Amino acid sequence: MRISSLKAYEILDSRGNPTLMVKCFLEDGTVGVARVPSGASKGKNEALEIRDGDERFFGKGVLKAVRNVDEISKALVGKNALDQWLIDKTLINLDGTPNKSRLGANAILGVSLAVAHAAANHLRIPFYRYIGGISAKTLPVPMLNLINGGLHADNNLDIQEFMIVPKGFERFKDRIRCAAEIFQTLRGILKEMNLSVSLGDEGGFAPNLSSNRESLELLMRATEKAGYRPGEEVFFALDCASSSFFDEERGIYKFEGEELNGKDLMEIYAEYINNYPIISIEDPFAENDYDSWKEFTSRFGNKINIVGDDLYTTNKNLIRRGIEEGYSNAVLIKLNQIGTLSETLEAIEIAKGAGWKAIISHRSGETEDTTIADLAVGTNAGWIKTGSVARSERTAKYNRLIEIEEEMGI
Repeated sequence: MRISSLKAYEILDSRGNPTLMVKCFLEDGTVGVARVPSGASKGKNEALEIRDGDERFFGKGVLKAVRNVDEISKALVGKNALDQWLIDKTLINLDGTPNKSRLGANAILGVSLAVAHAAANHLRIPFYRYIGGISAKTLPVPMLNLINGGLHADNNLDIQEFMIVPKGFERFKDRIRCAAEIFQTLRGILKEMNLSVSLGDEGGFAPNLSSNRESLELLMRATEKAGYRPGEEVFFALDCASSSFFDEERGIYKFEGEELNGKDLMEIYAEYINNYPIISIEDPFAENDYDSWKEFTSRFGNKINIVGDDLYTTNKNLIRRGIEEGYSNAVLIKLNQIGTLSETLEAIEIAKGAGWKAIISHRSGETEDTTIADLAVGTNAGWIKTGSVARSERTAKYNRLIEIEEEMGI
């Protein structure tokens, strides 16, 4: 089934900033739609999204990317929508840069996913089946951001995400029920303490606290008060996003008002691991602090998931290097970091082939698009990180997973 046209639109993401929606039309009238997210905390090696840089939307408009989709459309019209590898290879070659900076990763990803959705719709199968066929069978464990800090909140916390992981349940809908009950319990606790219950970018609460550790104490308290068992039913995870508090020139971390080296910061994490049911830490060190990554993984890689995000940016070559060097034992997967569905699937395959965990992730600037929910199931990734149980751009993904679970009859 061949592509007849592509059309792009400038829409808004969850932060009120412009982003891209792309529609792919096939010869039989089938349509596929994709909406592209955008991140605030970005790795240096991410594929580049195109912004207009003029007076509209304070320079954040995406009309250049919209026009670039018109150029892409001319190259793809008449091509077989069912050949995703060919579609994505054409996009990569047409752009011709190593970081997709000519056409923009937002334009390229929007087209890549819109074509894939059109193909799945043409075949009348769910998107997770289009990705994974009959082998798609695993509902992921969600990692839910209940307290926001860092670049995702206007508060005093250095660590970007304090997450709960309701791992001790068989059904996905029970994991979400658990998370929602802990979320509401935490809201009540914060109100009792006269702390803010306003939400950060990803739907977690964003109070000012005395320390990062107090966030973990609050998660413990909320989990127990909601009637769940920390360390048995519910575990914790951190996204430190440590590049955001790393002084690259001086090689130090500015954490809770102190200046620390990698070893000092590592001891703080060790204390967290020893005192709380933490099973995952993402970006514990800056993306170029390789010695700290290796030492941390050597010490704790047999206990927890040590997840590279900025370190790898869903790039297969960087992931391969991390595997060879022993930087971590897990990788965060973000479609818009690399720019095409095919490259994303290849990154997941490489990580899983090395015995690593692959955690499918949203971005802080999201839309109602639910592609990553299907991606998590289609690849049997086993894990998904897509924010809190508040804000509809986050819950859309969880609701889609509940729907998939019912479809699969699990």
